[in-house]
Amino acid sequence: MPPVRFRMHAKMEEKMREHPYVSSVVDSVDVGLRRYMQRIYAYMGIGLALTGAVAYLVSSSVFLMTLFFGTPLRWVVLFAPIGIVMFLSVRLAHLSFSAAQSAFWSYAAAMGISLSYIFLAYTGESIALTFFVSSSAFLAMSLYGYVTRRSLTGMGAFLMMGVWGLVIASLVNLLFQSSLFQFGLSVLTVGIFSGLTAYDTQEMKDLYYELDSHEASGKKAVWGALRLYLDFINIFMSLLHLFGDRRS
Repeated sequence: MPPVRFRMHAKMEEKMREHPYVSSVVDSVDVGLRRYMQRIYAYMGIGLALTGAVAYLVSSSVFLMTLFFGTPLRWVVLFAPIGIVMFLSVRLAHLSFSAAQSAFWSYAAAMGISLSYIFLAYTGESIALTFFVSSSAFLAMSLYGYVTRRSLTGMGAFLMMGVWGLVIASLVNLLFQSSLFQFGLSVLTVGIFSGLTAYDTQEMKDLYYELDSHEASGKKAVWGALRLYLDFINIFMSLLHLFGDRRS
């Protein structure tokens, strides 16, 4: 049976905090939770930095762009990130903490290669501005997921259905190549992954309260970083497609 989770009434929680022993336990949990969430955000931030560095490096080299996009390696570039995510989702429980970290860094680097084209397609100012806007939206939704007492489980299930709808619609649009349809998909993607940011944050927070070993807790932090990384990347890329200033 999964552990039962509940949220105390605010007045009851405040009254319990007045007891010195209970107060010390609650405070230690709060400190532990903050450190756990900071660890997730740190992994995510390093992953984004690695993605950006690799993307810029590849886009700056004619040789690397030709190698990755002008040869059969383009199929590896296309499917490698998907393969790594699927591998982590299936094998995470069987991996060591260091192996899980390595897989995450590999994923971030692979995404950097696949996204390197944006430095050639969009102006640097446009990319920077979109990154700032995406970061602001992401932080706002993640903060909401962290502080809200409302369960977002139902919303998360609905949003995951929306993700599958986006995947199917994107595949269909590969046949029709409709710019208007793509515009609508980008708008929906921003909305869906903004909601998932709040949901994933709350779920990572709730997972903290499950009793785990130090290694299992580390792997959960890696998995949480990957999920939030994916949320951010989808928001960023969709906003860039919607409002990015393309190079002439």
